[in-house]
Amino acid sequence: MAPPGVEIGNLGLRYAGASIFEDLNVTLRAGEFSVLLGPSGVGKTSLLRIIAGLEAPASGYVRATDGKPLSGRIAYMAQQDLLLPWASVLNNVMLGAALRGGAKDTDKAMALLERVGLHSRARTLPAQLSGGERQRVALARTLYEDRPVVLMDEPFSALDAITRARIQNLAAELLAGRTVLLITHDPMEACRLGHSLAVLWGSPARLGPPIIVPGAPPRALDDDAVLHNQGELLRRLAGLAA
Repeated sequence: MAPPGVEIGNLGLRYAGASIFEDLNVTLRAGEFSVLLGPSGVGKTSLLRIIAGLEAPASGYVRATDGKPLSGRIAYMAQQDLLLPWASVLNNVMLGAALRGGAKDTDKAMALLERVGLHSRARTLPAQLSGGERQRVALARTLYEDRPVVLMDEPFSALDAITRARIQNLAAELLAGRTVLLITHDPMEACRLGHSLAVLWGSPARLGPPIIVPGAPPRALDDDAVLHNQGELLRRLAGLAA
């Protein structure tokens, strides 16, 4: 079944009397990677939490383009890995199934751990993992959920450059055809993975004009479109910091 797109309309959000969003409009195109960049504190994580149903906006709406509820169709990977310290790596990957009281698919979880390079750590507790390993477990847990809409908040930030490129390739492969919103501070990552890129900036926050990157992700690190659009993104971000 084809994944839905997501429409966010006239979104308003306030914290401590300050307006974070006013009449913010965002469209996530069905089956594509949308990537959001912007300065820290501008509201990117709040936007993800609203889409996921974890936070209520002051105004506006979030809806699927197919007219069906989004509830139960979203997988969410937060900035923090949120691993349960007393559960093994394997059980952390299958946490969603356990919480829902459903059957756990150990073979599927082990296959995902193999793909993220942690098959041998399946019985390990999170305290014995590095930050990058913990992040890969959280990614495997997100992929295990197998949802049509996936929200990811800086999912590769703790990885070294080589592992990051490899896991980016894996995420692009396993999430192909799903509706994905990725938050990142890395312009190269954005250009490798995104179909559409946008910068959230200002107070109240607003979206800059989108950048459409040609070709299918994951794009090569030296792809001309990646290098060109990375430069454009850096110019936009530098302009905001000036």
